[in-house]
Amino acid sequence: MPLLELNEVGKSYGGLPAVDGVTLGADEGEILAVVGPNGAGKSTLLGLIVGLEAPTRGTIHVDGTNVTGQSSHRMRKLGVAMVQQTPRPFPTMSVLENAAVGAMFGLATGGHDEDVALQIGNEMLALVGLDDRRDDHVGNLNLHEQRFLELARALSGRPRLLLLDEVMAGLNDAELRSSIEMVRTIRDQLGVTIVWVEHVMQAVVNLAERVLVLDFGRVLAEGQPAMVMRDESVIEAYLGTDGVVDA
Repeated sequence: MPLLELNEVGKSYGGLPAVDGVTLGADEGEILAVVGPNGAGKSTLLGLIVGLEAPTRGTIHVDGTNVTGQSSHRMRKLGVAMVQQTPRPFPTMSVLENAAVGAMFGLATGGHDEDVALQIGNEMLALVGLDDRRDDHVGNLNLHEQRFLELARALSGRPRLLLLDEVMAGLNDAELRSSIEMVRTIRDQLGVTIVWVEHVMQAVVNLAERVLVLDFGRVLAEGQPAMVMRDESVIEAYLGTDGVVDA
């Protein structure tokens, strides 16, 4: 049974569908990339899964439990976390305190006191390579480091399902390589299932095990990256008529 299952999920605004009957599954420990042109409904889809919005139709199951329309707070308790493109750290807290906040929510909770939360936060900072910055003010981190901090905070809640929304946008080549390896490490060491919206095709073809392409809110194609990125309908809709992605 897939860890995540969506069946005919849709979301409309004023009668216009942003997500239009999406059916997908993500297996335990899989890295699934969701790609598509701007306005295809990718971020809306993640928001529906994590509970930021309720779907207009369809059902969402996590580990066999119907979670359709659950709040984001409840989804966090069920082991679903999300990292968005724009970091949103707590500006008055240190790096470690920011990471520790995540341990107060999610599957890691169980009456944790502050000391335990700080210990978990420190472990996740070490995983993402920021343990030497634990006492820094978050304003001292660059964009790449702030995104890694967001990862540490999300992981401090011990999620089973991690949603990533364009977390590699705007990075230089070195930062991109580092981010690719980080996502792979998270999956390999923690066994987290990852559903990942991304525009950076270099990252997608090097990291994702399966790709789902959205266009106008509908599934256009699905399969292994090399195959999907050479699909003529995908090239036309997303990559351009001359676009071919090299793995």
